Amino acid sequence: MITVSAAVAETVAEHADEVFALMGNGNAYFTDALARQSRVHITAVRHEQATVASADAYQRATRRIAAATTTYGPGFTNAITPLAEAACARIPLVFVVGAEPSTGPRPWDVDQAAMAEAAGARVLIVDAATPRGTTRQAFALAEAERRPVVLFIPYDLGAAEAHDEAQEQATLSDAARHDADPRILDAVADGVAEAARALTSAKRPLILAGRGARAAAARLGDLADRIGALTVSSAPARGTFAGRGWDLGVCGGFASEDSSKLIQQADVVLAVGTSLNQFTMAFGDQFAAEATLIQIDLAPSPTHPQVDRHLAGDSVILTEALLDALSGHTPPAQRWEGLAEEARHSRLTFRRDEGTGQAADGRLDPRSVMAALNTILPANRQIVTDGGHFIGWPSYHLDLPEPDALIMVGTHYQAIGLGFPSAPGAVRARPDATTVVVTGDGGGIMGLPDLDTLVRTASSAVVLVFNDACYGAEIHQYGSQGLHEAVMEIEQADFAQLALGFGAAGLVVETMQDLNGVRGWVEAGARGTLVVDLRISRTVVAPFIMEIIEKTIKK
Repeated sequence: MITVSAAVAETVAEHADEVFALMGNGNAYFTDALARQSRVHITAVRHEQATVASADAYQRATRRIAAATTTYGPGFTNAITPLAEAACARIPLVFVVGAEPSTGPRPWDVDQAAMAEAAGARVLIVDAATPRGTTRQAFALAEAERRPVVLFIPYDLGAAEAHDEAQEQATLSDAARHDADPRILDAVADGVAEAARALTSAKRPLILAGRGARAAAARLGDLADRIGALTVSSAPARGTFAGRGWDLGVCGGFASEDSSKLIQQADVVLAVGTSLNQFTMAFGDQFAAEATLIQIDLAPSPTHPQVDRHLAGDSVILTEALLDALSGHTPPAQRWEGLAEEARHSRLTFRRDEGTGQAADGRLDPRSVMAALNTILPANRQIVTDGGHFIGWPSYHLDLPEPDALIMVGTHYQAIGLGFPSAPGAVRARPDATTVVVTGDGGGIMGLPDLDTLVRTASSAVVLVFNDACYGAEIHQYGSQGLHEAVMEIEQADFAQLALGFGAAGLVVETMQDLNGVRGWVEAGARGTLVVDLRISRTVVAPFIMEIIEKTIKK
């Protein structure tokens, strides 16, 4: 006899090599069956939000689908925030969850399916007749629709016998079908031809890549060379063009002043695999009003009102189509008519104000700290950021060695507290790299249980806590308007002492000289987990926060 849970576990192991789990009543039989599968690795986390957050981070870093699992009820609801983040960010993952019995809800059951759908996920419910087929369908839907799928196992079926089941592949739902409609194909072909004409006639073409363009990065570089374009990426996709000349770094609020000035001079912009949100678009001011904006994206229609031409489809396929359409085009003798020579070696993106070392209030200037850490931390690194005011500093100052080396779980849903919960997924994705976790004191305290998971899983990790004893984004945006700040402040926490309790090393940094402790850790081999408590000043405001204040609050 094989149980329903065992059938689901066997099928999960066929499609994912990593599962992030926290066991409870609702998924006990499933996690037991999964632990008996030799083809899958299980990471046990300490809080349910880390199951989905880590599966999300793993997919962003590897582009391979991962799975998560929790029990029903509070186990499931604890994971709603990272589930909404994954849906907003269009991350494919499968979340296996215990559910109410097939016979109906118990007094403590809530409508989990409605909650999952409200968060933007798809929902499938396992039965005893087709547990394998339903699980296969979950993975197929996640990949086809680029979003999380919640797979519920009713409580009374977890240990029940699974019926014999044919091994055929699951049929996708109508929503996931992509049948070839000749009219659609003709429209796309016409759009490609029109986009090619616009790009060849451009004097200052720019290619903007989002996370959805990662698989097309190399070919987008070829396209940029063919038309003489500069390149740039959205903040979550920073590193897409790592090492290339003629790259401007990040588009929008995280752009350097020099890069932003050049971006605003583009006359044709090809935006690939990016949703063109308010931050990438600098609240509508990033591109010149007269610039032609062409968008390639899986979304069926334009995602921003400035888009002039929208091509719905896969970034790789449509990039190849553009290259074919431009096969006879001769690259210009000089990019951008010589206006962008400074971009040739890609360093103007890091022309940043490096601060004063110590701010006027005696605490650390975060700009100075990050500029120094960029030279101290190992070059083989990946950056995992929480959400908050501090998120600008690593984006402004830390070099990335390659695409997918920056993981920003939480930014799409604008959540904080997912830094520690997402870090184990990044560690499992790239165990050879030093994982740099960047968090604030507010978000760090929220996600603290999974500092334990990070310590247990990482061979080399450093945590940078931007500790200003407040919720910085709120202080700067709302305290500046005169709102009462007491509720925005946090008692000064000592993260170095907290680190010791979790088995990590801890270091409080109050002066630039104190960073020698980080340098010593690196020189000793950068082994284990080091938590660095950076006592930063709240008087230094990140440019992207100033942009938010100017464009939204002051209006």
